[in-house]
Amino acid sequence: MSTRDVPARIGDLPPIGRPANSALLAAGITTLAQVAARSRSELLGMHGVGPKAVGILATALAERGLGLADKQR
Repeated sequence: MSTRDVPARIGDLPPIGRPANSALLAAGITTLAQVAARSRSELLGMHGVGPKAVGILATALAERGLGLADKQR
């Protein structure tokens, strides 16, 4: 899937860039709840998801009282 064909925003995910969105879509992740089930290292292991995108996702999760699987609150 070309990143050109990936929407700028997916579900309730914050804007993290098309390459990261593409990687999350390929993994079947479309919501913050699904992101919370993954660890930081698992997300970083996805091609297209970098430290900046993980940071943005972690902040969005924290704002909802959630965290990544390796940092649950």
